[in-house]
Amino acid sequence: MMPEAQLNQAPGRANQLRPLLQEWGGALFGLLLLFIPLLYDLLNGMWMTEEQAHGPIILALSLWLVYRGWPQVRALTDDQPGTKWGWPVFALGVLFYLFGRSQHIMSFAMISFILISASVLLVLRGGRALKVLWFPFFFMLFLIPLPGEIVSMLTLPMKLAVSYVTEALLYGLGYPIARTGVILQIGQYQLLVADACAGLQTLLTLEALGLLYLNVARTTVGFRNVVLAILIIPISFTANVIRVIVLVLITYYFGDAAGQGFLHGFAGMVLFISALLLIVSLDTLLLWMAKTWSARRAAKEAA
Repeated sequence: MMPEAQLNQAPGRANQLRPLLQEWGGALFGLLLLFIPLLYDLLNGMWMTEEQAHGPIILALSLWLVYRGWPQVRALTDDQPGTKWGWPVFALGVLFYLFGRSQHIMSFAMISFILISASVLLVLRGGRALKVLWFPFFFMLFLIPLPGEIVSMLTLPMKLAVSYVTEALLYGLGYPIARTGVILQIGQYQLLVADACAGLQTLLTLEALGLLYLNVARTTVGFRNVVLAILIIPISFTANVIRVIVLVLITYYFGDAAGQGFLHGFAGMVLFISALLLIVSLDTLLLWMAKTWSARRAAKEAA
């Protein structure tokens, strides 16, 4: 027998679920019908590569950000109508979807996912809802793969810079290392600084990590937010250098097989852990500086 309290709660839950299904059921069914095949192709294709392996994480975090902001959306829009401006956005998204899927252009297919999802929110909840959830949709932009020509053009200078800094640091520490372009020679081993180690996609992934941290750990200290947002790029570059140094040292001490095997994946973890630690450390320093300046200003005003 079900306890009486649970019997009383069951109709209440059903009454809460019914309007949600009436409002979102058709839209969610349509979104799943459109994008489950795309998700399957991504999981078995582009997201299997090292350069785009961050895709599932970005998508999961974007959905979590929507879930996190949904109570605020409901509080502001439960009694507000949607807007018809969502339909032109929907039409544009469908065009991107059809062209991207028919021509196998994943960039267009991912743009269509963002546009169609935003259009559904506009039609059902209005512009205020999109204003509340602007960051999750902005965050989804990191799902879009950049054209290969742009990636190649910007990646080479980054790889050269990472290789140069790695060589300078390790040589200064006394290691037998030399560099030719993006090829590092340490001892009897040669290592090529590949795109996945110091490329544009890695930089963009770390940029996404930094922006996510800013959004989740937001404060009212404007100075801190601006400085931290500006310094995310050098932080990302530093994390890339740390990753390459770790790979070089692993190869030097444990051999080429270790450097290219399991420990190569471990070096990828080092990249994100070091980036996160740098961001948190810098954020702590900026907050301490802001509090110190505020205390000094208050003391001067009191005097």
